[in-house]
Parts: sequence; structure tokens; C-alpha cells
Amino acid sequence: MTRSFRPTARPTAMEGRAVARPRAVTKTLIEGHNGAGTVRRTVLPGGLRIITETVPTVRSVTFGIWARVGSRDETPALNGATHYLEHLLFKGTRRRSALDISAAVDTVGGEMNAFTAKEYTCYYARVLDADLPLAIDVVCDMLTGSLIDPGEVEAERGVILEEIAMTEDDPGDCVHDLFTQTLLGDSPLGRPVLGTVETVKALTRDRIARFYRRHYDPTRLVVTAAGNLSHADVVRQVRTAFERAGALTRADAQPVPHRTGERAVRAAGRIDLLDRRTEQAHLVLGMPGVSRLDERRWALGVLSSALGGGMSSRLFQEVREKRGLAYSVYSYTSAFADCGLFGVYAGCRPGQINDVLAICRDQLAQVAADGLTDEEVHRAIGQLAGSTVLGLEDTGAVMHRLGKGELCWGRQMSLDEMLDRIRAVTPQDVREVAAEVLGRRPSLSVIGPLNGRQAGRLEEAVS
Repeated sequence: MTRSFRPTARPTAMEGRAVARPRAVTKTLIEGHNGAGTVRRTVLPGGLRIITETVPTVRSVTFGIWARVGSRDETPALNGATHYLEHLLFKGTRRRSALDISAAVDTVGGEMNAFTAKEYTCYYARVLDADLPLAIDVVCDMLTGSLIDPGEVEAERGVILEEIAMTEDDPGDCVHDLFTQTLLGDSPLGRPVLGTVETVKALTRDRIARFYRRHYDPTRLVVTAAGNLSHADVVRQVRTAFERAGALTRADAQPVPHRTGERAVRAAGRIDLLDRRTEQAHLVLGMPGVSRLDERRWALGVLSSALGGGMSSRLFQEVREKRGLAYSVYSYTSAFADCGLFGVYAGCRPGQINDVLAICRDQLAQVAADGLTDEEVHRAIGQLAGSTVLGLEDTGAVMHRLGKGELCWGRQMSLDEMLDRIRAVTPQDVREVAAEVLGRRPSLSVIGPLNGRQAGRLEEAVS
């Protein structure tokens, strides 16, 4: 059994006095009203960042630890290692068994979970405010003291293979992975977060443990918490937990900055068809979008909302309301540090897929050429602003915003600032981003029961 961090030496006495602990640096990033909504950031010696938002009107707290590692950080042979490791951190530490970890949070009525994305991983617990010290102790213990036990590695391998099988049994989910691969190819961003059956079977305990030691250094971690809390108490409890694990040994270490850079998205005009015996055909039609650091992302969000973000959107009205060709149809954006995707999804009966695709293509081409009406833009701005506020009404969503702000943008944006950026989008901004993004040649991914004639017509539709 191994641990990921070396034990910290105990403080020593020098000339009769104890050596002082290195000081943490704390800043208030967003000043709230009477303390509510106040966002504070502390950087501990060792490079660990702690960010909290005070929400005194609730009786809960969501506590999370984010790791700046995702599936894009994997080599082809390690594809799936980040997600595999996410599972294993719940399987025991030197202080707790897997049952101890789950029982600790269950006993106080809390919930604990984790998720892996392409550029980060998050572990979190939501508990009553009085139980926050317990949540901090458990989650910090998981992140700093995982054993990566060989027996658990083998047991969890089967669980992950079942998760891959479950995803492949859901074509409405699987088609989005296929579309990402269609545009990004066999690149770190194009490969699936879960890995493949082949790569998961080939991962060894030693390779996963090395991956853990490399990517779970405090300089690559961000602690976030939101709810009825005291920032000073959170900092003190987190620092105690990390020092107990020997994880803050480099006092001069600096946090790893957020990701930046540029990469070329795979050439457009590609098509991937996956023949499966399903009741529906599932398609994603789309093209390269913009990165999350691109200022045009606000206008693209408004554009996506108007095209396929609600019941009044163009695609919903044209495909579902007027013609009854699909139950689910929508548009979406995915943004990474250096590129982005714009997609339109629809699920329909296999015999109607060509009609649905033709309508989607026509709508995208029309908006690319002529833009949206002022009324559509203003309605989309209202919808996007309202959904942004409603989406941040619980402590889990606030905790999520804090973590992404630090890891993805390197700054915290207040809700008012976000709303100002959305409401500042003009019809001309939307027309320009529509011409740029929707004017590109689209790519297409389809999963469903397709005969040769249908496949040929689909290929013609994006040629």
C-alpha cells in the first residue's frame, strides 16, 4: 500500500521558540451585501487554493475539491485513467475504508459524488452547515491519502466496464461522444472520458498510482465551498487536513495557472454513421464553435438559445411543433480552453431522419446568411439571463461556478457581471457570430438503424 504524499516534519524549536507556520494569503474577490455572496480566496503555502462564497440564508454547505486534470491530459494508452482514478479515491485511505467514507456522509444525511470532465475532475459533498467539518475531513482524506489498493483496482475495473456498456446502450448520450470524435478526431479532446474497453482493461495499478501522484499535487488542486460558512474556518480545517497528510511540504510552491492556448479543430464536412438496431435515429449536426476564453462566447450562447434553447426556439418550432418529427431537438455549445463545438441534436424515427436533417441544415444556413430578428435576440437574452440566475439557486451550483472560475478562467465573476455580459449582447453581435460559426461546413454524427440508401442521402446532405 502506498500514499501519494510524504509526511510533513513536525515543527521544531529554535532558540527556545517554535518555527512560525508560513502565512496564507487571503483576498476578497467579490464583496457581497451584508456578507451574503462574498467570495474570498486564500492561497496556502504549498500552492493550494481555497475559494468560498458565503450564503447565510441556507442551512447547507457544498464542499468540493477540483483537480486540474481531465481526459485531455491522458496519453492514448492512459485513456480512461482520470475517470478510473475518480472511482478509486472512494475506495479507501489509511484512515478510512470504502465503507467508512460512504457511511460518514450517509450518517448525517448528506450526499457525496464526483465527476470527470475533459479538463478537470471534481469531488464534492453537500451537508448541513453543522456537518461541514466532517465533509472537509472526509473529502480531503480521499484526495490526499488514497491507497489505490490493488484489489480495489481489479474490482472497480468491472464497474467501469459496466459503465461503458451502459453509456453505449444509450444512443442519445453516445452520439455526443461520437460527434466530439468526428470533429476532434483521435486527439486527447476527441477521445471518450470513460476510455474504451481495451484501454480500461489494460490499465495497471502502478500506472494509475503514478498518474495520481503527478496530477493530485496541491498546486493543481482548488478547494471550493458555498453555503452558510465561515471562510476562516474552512481555511483552517482544510489546512489542518492537508498538513496532517503531509501534502503541503513546499512552502514556496505556486498554483498551476488555468489552461490557455489554441488548437485547430478537425476539418469540417465529416460524417460518422454508426449502425445500431435502435427504435430512434439520433443525430448531431454541427461545426467548430469558440473557446471558453473567446469574448464571442456570450453572443454564441444567445444564438444557441434562440436556435434551440427552449420551446419558442426556431428548431423546436420547426421540427416538433409544426411538423411533429421529433420529441427532442435542441442546440448546444461545448467550450474548452483552446477550441469549442456548436451542435444541434435531434432524435426521431429512422424513416424521418433525412427530413429532420434537412430542416436543421436549412435553419442553420438561413441564420448564418440573414441572422436572427431583434425580437428573437431579445427573447433569447431574457431566457439565458433567467436560466443563469435560476441555475445558481443552490449551493452545489455556486460551488461549481467557483471551481470553474478558478480553473477555467483564472478569475471569479459575480452573478451581476455575468448578467451584464449577457444583456450587453446586441443583435449585430449575434449576426456576426452566426455568420462566422454557422457559415462553416457542418459535420454530422448519426447512431441508428440506417440502410444503404439512407446513409447515402445523409452523406449528400453534408457534402
